[in-house]
Amino acid sequence: MSNNGKQTGAIGGGPQPGSGVEKPKNLSKTLKRILDYSNKYLPIIIVAFACAIAATILMLLGPSRLSDLTNIIKDGLTGSIDMDSIVSIASMLVIFYALSWILNCVQGWILATTTQKISYSMRKDISRKINRIPMSYYSKVSTGDILSRVTNDVDTIGQSLNNSLGTLVSSITLLIGSLIIMFITNWLIAITAIAASLIGFILMLIIMSKSQKYFDIQQAAIGDINGQVEEVYSGHIVIKAYNDEEHVKKEFNQMNDTLEGSAFKAQSFSGLMMPIMSFIGNFSYVAVCVVGAILAMQGYISFGVIVAFMLYVRYFTQPLSQIAQSFQSLQSAAAAGERVFDFLDVQEMEDESNKTLVLDKAVGTVDFNHVKFGYEDSKELVIKDFSAKVKPGQKIAIVGPTGAGKTTLVNLLMRFYEINAGSISIDGVNIADLKRENVHSQFCMVLQDTWLFEGTVKENLIYCQTGVPDSKLAEACEAVGISHYISTLPKGYDTVLSDNMSLSAGQKQQLTIARAMIADKPMLILDEATSSVDTRTELKIQNAMDQLMANRTSFVIAHRLSTIKNSDLILVLKDGDVIESGTHEQLLKAKGFYSELYNSQFAN
Repeated sequence: MSNNGKQTGAIGGGPQPGSGVEKPKNLSKTLKRILDYSNKYLPIIIVAFACAIAATILMLLGPSRLSDLTNIIKDGLTGSIDMDSIVSIASMLVIFYALSWILNCVQGWILATTTQKISYSMRKDISRKINRIPMSYYSKVSTGDILSRVTNDVDTIGQSLNNSLGTLVSSITLLIGSLIIMFITNWLIAITAIAASLIGFILMLIIMSKSQKYFDIQQAAIGDINGQVEEVYSGHIVIKAYNDEEHVKKEFNQMNDTLEGSAFKAQSFSGLMMPIMSFIGNFSYVAVCVVGAILAMQGYISFGVIVAFMLYVRYFTQPLSQIAQSFQSLQSAAAAGERVFDFLDVQEMEDESNKTLVLDKAVGTVDFNHVKFGYEDSKELVIKDFSAKVKPGQKIAIVGPTGAGKTTLVNLLMRFYEINAGSISIDGVNIADLKRENVHSQFCMVLQDTWLFEGTVKENLIYCQTGVPDSKLAEACEAVGISHYISTLPKGYDTVLSDNMSLSAGQKQQLTIARAMIADKPMLILDEATSSVDTRTELKIQNAMDQLMANRTSFVIAHRLSTIKNSDLILVLKDGDVIESGTHEQLLKAKGFYSELYNSQFAN
């Protein structure tokens, strides 16, 4: 149960950067990358293709036997019919078509299984990629758009490959095979059929050249809509509070119109294939019948050849439409694949496998040495020149106006972002020399934005830990004042938290604070941890937090200055610089910026 999906932009915002609508696509390159995923399944895919080819060859053998059957029946009209030959040929046709059906079923099952494994591999790669991408990426792309790549785009690739690969192999085999047999049977009628079908080839190429861009726009528009819907759903209370329904509806309608328009054009081009190819097929029938009748009347061919060519023409024109549909399906796969590979190609965080330095359990000395930092998409530095020394066990409060860089500073300490210059050290060790996981293991965090997942209360409290005794859970929950509420739940600690649970913002925050207490790590970060609780609960939590922070280096970000009066050191940030530092009493006596902030909260 994600109670606070990260909002990346204004609620109901338009397409997010990275949606990829404007980026030109490379069909062949993308399809090659998609097919690269099938390399390890190549032997079984070859078996499937062999089955498809064998099934098609068996189908192609049918018309020649049917021609013989027709001639036997025709000759028997003026005398006796050779029933033994008819039964023999009919039995052979049944065997051919039955084997063809079985082989087609086998290749269909193999390709369906393989394409699902390819989709599975893609999702695994995306899952791994999500944990390797720097945090800055998620501030530029909406959650819904990323989800669309994992679900819609990967599903589109799987379905398209499943629908197109086997059909493409069968159709090409059928096309080439029927072409060869037609020329062997009678080259003149074969040329007639090909000339009549040539129009279909030309129209197919024109349509394919025009339709690809609409498939690209369609997939990107789906991602944009998912991003907008996820964003609006997460913020629907704010939307209603500000009566912004009409604006949000208008933005959704604009995106929906884009999707409708691109999908309509893509499907319209795709839908043109069947009627065009049906017309070409019927036109070929007429041409073959006319030419065949003339040749039969002149004694160049038998009547059975005309019957065989009627089937060969169908075998020749049918693959054209199937090939066209397969390429349309592959175009959808390419459009979806481009979005998936755009995500997989995002630059990852620096590889740290070569780092061997390990900090087992920090004592708590932290040194910020002339730290400078600015976000990638901003030319200005957020942290301009920050320096501070923190002793073990100290409670450090970080205060300042909105946008001063308080949360950014904590993110740098956790190495969620890399600094531009300077250094941050823990116990004398530069955190840049440690693996990120090692740095994270030194801190437990309680953020202003609470996060609970769909699972039991116990699973949320012991998140990513094992062997936690129930007594420790009860002690932490009692300390933060949430124990009584948990006891009223149907199954207590085994109650599953979901979107249907009516947890208040304060209760969610109490659970996350209890989670931090249970984690019991060397250092602590509190980012407005009591911002969503009432005053009485805050006092109880504050006592619990004092216990938690005892003998533990703690960094507390707070706007409510009354909660940090007992801090060992207060750092006052403004415009990315530390402009004041000291204890609460020292800063009040200095009558500087901190004094103004504090007195403004108690002016009445």
